[in-house]
Amino acid sequence: MSGEKPPVEICKGVNGLDKVVLREVRGSSAEVYLHGGHVTSWRNDHGEELLFLSTKAIFKPPKAIRGGIPICFPQFGSHGNLDQHGFARNRFWSIDANPPPFPTVSTNKAFTDLIFKPSEEDLKIWPHSYEFRLRITLGPGGDLMLTSRIRNIDTKPFSFTFAYHTYLSVSDISEVRIEGLETLDYLDNLKAKERFTEQGDAITFEAEVDKIYLGTPTKIAIIDHEKKRTFVLRKDGLPDAVVWNPWEKAKSIADLGDDEYKHMLCVEPAAVEKAITLKPGEEWKGRLELSAVPSSYRSGQLDPQRVLQG
Repeated sequence: MSGEKPPVEICKGVNGLDKVVLREVRGSSAEVYLHGGHVTSWRNDHGEELLFLSTKAIFKPPKAIRGGIPICFPQFGSHGNLDQHGFARNRFWSIDANPPPFPTVSTNKAFTDLIFKPSEEDLKIWPHSYEFRLRITLGPGGDLMLTSRIRNIDTKPFSFTFAYHTYLSVSDISEVRIEGLETLDYLDNLKAKERFTEQGDAITFEAEVDKIYLGTPTKIAIIDHEKKRTFVLRKDGLPDAVVWNPWEKAKSIADLGDDEYKHMLCVEPAAVEKAITLKPGEEWKGRLELSAVPSSYRSGQLDPQRVLQG
């Protein structure tokens, strides 16, 4: 068809920043900014936006973009000596023309490969040489997949913490629940990283939450009752899961609207409690897959086992 748009298009985004647009033939799409290697949009085949992006997001490097999926590397949060969440999300990435082969060969054309290497300035604040490759794929069913491969090309080992700081778009935070993290231990960032055990049968929201769940399953369900939609988050190589909503604290975040906390929820596959250590020549791989499915209800609630085992 002459009017058909390509599966991968490099174009200009906000403030003239370079971005890659991925399109799947059934109509879903994703957008990735080279600033930060940052996914800022993921739409289903109805054109509905599934990620949250703040209306006050500042697209001015080196400021990180508020929303979407920032990459936290080589440090998550304040778990180290670097600035909050490290620096990968504040730097420009390049399109990787010759990525090393992936183990799975797919006929899918809607993907892009990015690469990030430390600059002289980066080496001053974190003196380790590496190659960080990121493949972002839009699957045939509209699933979004991010695969990170970090290789140590230094002469000595190094350690890092990591997260895909995923902002999901929700109808109303008080109508959302997370299933798959119940009974697990977590570190509470609002209580000096003290360790607790989750007591609820599902996680719901009525105040600020900032927790790092430990030893989490590979699959987590985020159920939006009002939209009758469930996000299914699958992950590999990332044992932890951070759950964050700033609630009223949104008023103190300059690039977030005062009431925008009501329409966002961060559920972040992460490696925080135990840092990842790579010896020279070693490579680590961490993968996130997101899908959005209609919620199936039974007596007013989703049957979580169908989602978590399906």
